[in-house]
Amino acid sequence: TYIQILDVKTQKRYILAQSRLSQIYPIMNNKKKWKPAMAAELYTLEKTFVGSDLVGKKYKPLFDYFADPATTPECKNYFCILSDNYVTDDAGTGIVHQAPAFGEDDYRVCLAHDVIYKGQEIPCPVDSNGMFTSQIPEVAGVHVKKADETLIGIIKQTGRLVQKDQLEHSYPFCWRSDTPLIYKAVPSWFVKVEEIRDKIVENNKKTYWVPNQVKEGRFHSWLTDARDWAVSRNRFWGTPIPIWCNDDLSEVVCIGSVEELHQLSGVKVTDLHKDVVDAITIPSKTKPGEVLRRVDEVFDCWFESGSMPYAQKHYPFENKEEFENGFPADFIAEGLDQTRGWFYTLMVLSTALFDKPAFKNLIVNGLVLASDGKKMSKRLKNYPDPNVVISKYGADALRMYLINSPVVRAESLKFQE
Repeated sequence: TYIQILDVKTQKRYILAQSRLSQIYPIMNNKKKWKPAMAAELYTLEKTFVGSDLVGKKYKPLFDYFADPATTPECKNYFCILSDNYVTDDAGTGIVHQAPAFGEDDYRVCLAHDVIYKGQEIPCPVDSNGMFTSQIPEVAGVHVKKADETLIGIIKQTGRLVQKDQLEHSYPFCWRSDTPLIYKAVPSWFVKVEEIRDKIVENNKKTYWVPNQVKEGRFHSWLTDARDWAVSRNRFWGTPIPIWCNDDLSEVVCIGSVEELHQLSGVKVTDLHKDVVDAITIPSKTKPGEVLRRVDEVFDCWFESGSMPYAQKHYPFENKEEFENGFPADFIAEGLDQTRGWFYTLMVLSTALFDKPAFKNLIVNGLVLASDGKKMSKRLKNYPDPNVVISKYGADALRMYLINSPVVRAESLKFQE
């Protein structure tokens, strides 16, 4: 239930979830001091309605950077009230701002309600270094973590600052450098998994797993909700994505072999690393005089992992009969974490290529964790030296310990010496 109130002190109107009045009036959280009769001193209730009554209404944004049709033609779809079940009333006001370039739910909701579209540029005024771009002139070149005071000041100047506070909450940090991360959408190349999702689910039914509950539960659930797969990464080291295109992507060529690249470019290569192939251009067939250049991205390494059955045989350029006689594989085994990794990418690519699973039988093992339940890490050194354990207790004792542990049932084991 949502309400519209008139604040007695400021004479401003607010719309919020009825259960979140305490966000604006913190005294309501003090059970000793708060009395319901005090409400009349704080606000006047003007309207009550359900959230669906608000859906579709337009609102004036806090900032107008993306509200000008002259510079942002697609803004006609912006600044509209939507509804989704991920919004909760355990904090805030029961109303959540959507920033599709900076949150998974935000992107999903805006996509579902046609605020944005796949393949379309979305508002993203933050560069790859975490700095605001010239689209936000007041803080251009300022890191997003250092711009808060300036932006809050702008909101205050316009008379729309309701509350300023600091909240302590969990936040993601880079596991390598221990520096704070930001969520940010980046342009990527995708495999259209959603178009073949039903086939992937059916192919999974043709396989035999031990334990079976991983196949029927965790993996099946992951497949039925599978999204298009972003296979590109913005790095230097990696397998170059073999796509050549012009600047506006109106002409795109996907290269299937070294020989095809030779035919189209006139260059014969033996080294397929980025620093070599990036220098190769292909003459445009639609715009004489222009050339196509390789895209900057490299493959996600999981694409290569999923390509293992074909790459190990250099299929289809060699060993064609040998590969076809041995595919799908009779048996593979890996850890539980591979339900979203290797098992998944194997199944996606084999379905896309041959409409069959990449394996017939699979054994899933659990994960051996540190004694405190955290992932074992060479950086943290939160595990005993395996050589010391073997020397002290013997290799056979260690084997028996593991064989009789939850690991063989695809469950986690907190390893304690």
